[in-house]
Amino acid sequence: MMISKLNKLYSALIAIAVIAVAGVVVWLGHGLGKSSLTVDTDDSIEDTPLQIESMRAIGQWEFLAVSDEEMVDTVRKGVFIDDKLARIYYGTLRLGVDMQKLSDDAFRRQGDSITVMMPEIQLLDEEFIDETRTKAFFESGKWTPADRGDLTRRAYRLMKQHCLTSENIAAAQANAESQMRQMMRTLGYEHVKIVFQ
Repeated sequence: MMISKLNKLYSALIAIAVIAVAGVVVWLGHGLGKSSLTVDTDDSIEDTPLQIESMRAIGQWEFLAVSDEEMVDTVRKGVFIDDKLARIYYGTLRLGVDMQKLSDDAFRRQGDSITVMMPEIQLLDEEFIDETRTKAFFESGKWTPADRGDLTRRAYRLMKQHCLTSENIAAAQANAESQMRQMMRTLGYEHVKIVFQ
């Protein structure tokens, strides 16, 4: 009997609360009069500095590694016999983008489309010669560390000349476009345009 009275009391309190809330909603509706609430949508979403910084945190992003081998030699004329020095150098040149150079407006979104402004393809590491693999191919006479340093600098220039070609840069760029496009599509963008600055 007591439980039945409590249930009726709770039901009455709930009904009063519902009526009170409904009354407040109706009162607010009349209070607004003819004014209405509209929500404008803008398909162009601005990136926050946090989003840009998270992409910059990727650092160097490699898209192509080119291995090279160069033989460099020099001859020093002597009175009776010439001194000769020939060495073989090995190196791997890594091409990619430095995401630290990503601009503040790198991502321009419009609905399901996005344009990504990527930093240009560049040589990621200037120290690409593997000195531990450098071999003396032929050596006669006395040569100083400065002489060997000259050969290393020549090998460095030759490797850059033979590896930093327009074809290799284009291949690295194509790999960059493919990987960035795939990343953007996993984020829900159907149309992705990649532009290298």
